[in-house]
Parts: sequence; C-alpha cells; structure tokens
Amino acid sequence: MSQTSQDRPALRRTALGVLACCFLLNMFGRGMGDTYIVFLLPIEREFGWSRSELTGVYATYLLVGGLIAPLVGTLFDRLGPRWVYVSGLSFLGSACLLASHLSALWQFYLYVGVVVGFGVALTGMVPASGLLTRWYRDRLSTAIGIAFSAVGMGALIFVPLAQHLVSMMDWRGTYQLLGFGLLSVALISALVVPWKRFALGHPAYRGESRTQKEGHGWTLRGAMKTRIYWALAQVFALTSVAMYTVTVQTVVYFIDSGFTPITAASAFGIIGMLSVCSVAMSGFLSERFGFRQTVTASFIGSATGIFVLFAISYQPWFALLVLYVIVFGFCQGMRGPIVSSIVTRHFSGPRVATIFGTIYAYNALGAAFGSLMGGVLHDYTGGYRTGFIFALCMMGLAVMPFWTVPALRNFR
Repeated sequence: MSQTSQDRPALRRTALGVLACCFLLNMFGRGMGDTYIVFLLPIEREFGWSRSELTGVYATYLLVGGLIAPLVGTLFDRLGPRWVYVSGLSFLGSACLLASHLSALWQFYLYVGVVVGFGVALTGMVPASGLLTRWYRDRLSTAIGIAFSAVGMGALIFVPLAQHLVSMMDWRGTYQLLGFGLLSVALISALVVPWKRFALGHPAYRGESRTQKEGHGWTLRGAMKTRIYWALAQVFALTSVAMYTVTVQTVVYFIDSGFTPITAASAFGIIGMLSVCSVAMSGFLSERFGFRQTVTASFIGSATGIFVLFAISYQPWFALLVLYVIVFGFCQGMRGPIVSSIVTRHFSGPRVATIFGTIYAYNALGAAFGSLMGGVLHDYTGGYRTGFIFALCMMGLAVMPFWTVPALRNFR
C-alpha cells in the first residue's frame, strides 16, 4: 500500500475536523451575537432606555461586523486561523464580562455593539471560507453550506440557553457566566486544536498554493476589476436588504395580525430550524442542480413567502401562517453559502479570505440597511405592506446577476 493510500484516512479525519471546527466556532460567535434579544427587555426595565436607543445596538453590531470583514480576511491570510479564531472568542468573552458591569448606554453600544461585532466577525464565515478552501475542492459547496448552517444553530442553542439563565439569575450574572465560558473555550481551542495542521491545507493543494503565492493567484485589486466580483456583491447586499426588511419585524407583524405571542414566537423559531436544514443542503443542491437554478428557486420560494404575508394581512388564517413558515423557512439563508462557495472557487488562492471578506461586508451592510428600512417604512406608512413590496423589489434585483452576468449564469 502506498504512503498516499495510508494517509487517506488521516487526511479525511483532519478535513472533517476542520469542518467541525469551522461549524462550532461560527456557532459560538453568531449564537452569542443573537443573545442580544434576550438581554434587551431586562436592561430596558432596569435603566429605562428607549426601545430605539437599545435596538440601535443590534444595527451597530451588524455594521461593525460588515465593516471589519475585509480586515478579518487580511488577518486570516497573513496570520492564520489560530490567531483569528482565538482572538474572536476572546473578544466575545471579554465583551460579556464587560457588559455585566455596564451602567451607561454608551457602554452597551461599545461592549455589545462594537466588541461583539469584532468577535463574531473573527469567528464567522470569512475565516471559515478561507480555511475550508484549503481542504475541500469537489465538495466545497457542501462544506461551506454545513459551516453556514451554524448561524441558525447558534441561535437555536444560545438564545434559549441565555433566556433560561436569565430566568435563573439576573442578566448581569448571565453575562458573567457566558463570558467565563467563552474565555475557557478560547483557551481550550488555543491549546488543543491542531491549528498548524489545519492551516497547512490538504497536501494535494499545497503546491498549488505555493504557485499562487509566487504571483499567479488572485489579488483583491484584480478581483475588483472583474464583473463577477461586483455581481456577487450585489447578490449578497440586496438579498440581505430584502430578508432583513421582513424578518426583523415578523414576530410583531404576526401579533398585530391577531396571532398569539406564543404562536408568533414559535413560528419564528420553526423558521430558524428549517433554515438550518436548507442552509446545510444548499451546497449539495447547487452541486446537483446548478448554482443559478438553486438560487433562482430559493428566491421564488422567499418571494412566495412574502406574498403569503400579504394574504395574512387580509385574512390571518392559521393555515397561511403554516404555509409561510414552511416555504420561507426552507428558502431562508440558502443564498449565503452559494455566494460564499462561488467566491472561494472563482478567486481561490492565498488571498481568497481577503477577497471574500470585502464581498461579505456587503452582506452585513445590507442587513443593517434592511433592518432600518423595515422600521422606517412601517412608521411612514403605518403598516407592513410597503415593506413587503420593497423586499420583493430587492429580491428581483438580487437574483438578476445570475441571469445577466455570463460568469455567474454559466458557473459550474
């Protein structure tokens, strides 16, 4: 038996370890970011800050994560995964400990908006994409889809956990417990995870990486001169605008339509569960049926869900609510892994994390803008239908590059 054959099981285990590491650390990061909603009400009750003052923290968190995404990519390319991931976990743990002592609104913005934003970005999909592309080629889309599903899984695990802890102790004690837990995870990951082995990549791709480092790979400047770069940025940004215009106000919309709060919250939670499945499957579906076909089908499903929301505004039937949850939930989040996969495939090389980081920034900025527009349109019109129309228009513009840009239309 050749040495290569003997090494295959070990390489396979290492590749699975890389995928598991990306999934778990992304889950910790996004899960902690989403726990913000649990602390909102107890902090509001204690300090009396207005809802608009407090919700601005979430927009700050999204903006910070988007703006530093290019920097995260550059740091990953230059310093490697150990430094980036351990620093991200340390930021998250420190933010929780600092938040447990907050007494002023600016501290809430700094600790939970800015510091958590840094931590989530450093443990998110930018470093994950850069690391996975070193170990996966034929199944890269599937691997990225699985890693991306950690976003929904983090919310499913950490939000209920934080809520349970708050009900057992006060919010300050919960922040302290989460902070010490995250710092412990940072220490363990720094000492136990074989980061050097992960950073090397699969032996079959190392020669390719050395060749690219000698000047034959993509650079950020070169990528930004291509049409596909800006097409992917358009898809990422406008998809986020459309989705966050709707999803941020979904629970309140259901309650205003006549459903009970528990029904509205349960519907939102089930959508999150379904999105975990759809995100994890997005890579397989795109590899099986094609990127353009899968993306288009997902947009049709999301648009159908918004049309169902229109119908609910006229007839708040429970059957329509169920239909919305199923259709919208199975399509929510499918575009992110597909765009990430295309970026890492097309711009593969030693600067792929930097390039992906700049494109990913548009995703976060679109999310922040969509969240803002949903509230503005509601306040201006006194209802939700204008926001639904706006979201549908953004979806149409988001899917357009997959039909008008040859490099995306024919991407394999």
